[in-house]
Order: sequence, then C-alpha cells, then structure tokens
Amino acid sequence: MRCYLISDNLDTLLGLRLAGVEGEIVHQPAEVMGALQRIAADSDVATVFMTEKLCLLCENEVRRFKETVTMPLLVTIPDRHGNTDVTDSLSRYLRETIGIHI
Repeated sequence: MRCYLISDNLDTLLGLRLAGVEGEIVHQPAEVMGALQRIAADSDVATVFMTEKLCLLCENEVRRFKETVTMPLLVTIPDRHGNTDVTDSLSRYLRETIGIHI
C-alpha cells in the first residue's frame, strides 16, 4: 500500500516526494476530481493527501468522496499556501475523526 499526493503547488509536491510520496499538481476542479477518481481506482493506494486549497476548491465533491468511499483514505493537509493554522487543522481533524477535543 502506498500514499499519493494531489497538490496545487510544487513546494508540497517536492517535500512529500522527498519522503517517498508520489503525486501530481492540478489547479482546476475538473482536474482535481479526475485525479482523485483515477487514484481511487488504484487498489494499491491506501491514502491520498490533498492540499487544503484544493479541498476548498472542490468542497462538496471532496465531502461526498469522504462520505462514500472507504479506500483510499482522503486526508486534507495544510501547507504554507493555505489559510488554516496547522494547530487548528490538526485539532479539527482529531475532533472530526475520533471525537477528541483539544
């Protein structure tokens, strides 16, 4: 099983590539959803990381994907181009996934 990144910027792609995570850069909503559907069809991918900016660009579609697809796990990641403070993002993620309030 492997991870994959769908990013809107080169910085995040290069950083995760150094950690061994493959990925691609997209900018338009149709490109985002096309990449997500293509990766979801790959049974070898267990986790898809997507930058916060792209998740906000396709908010309804991403929410629907998270609610209906069990594999791969779609994880929104903040980056330096996003609007969310990393601490707030991690706290919200923990609260949404396992109900822990920090």
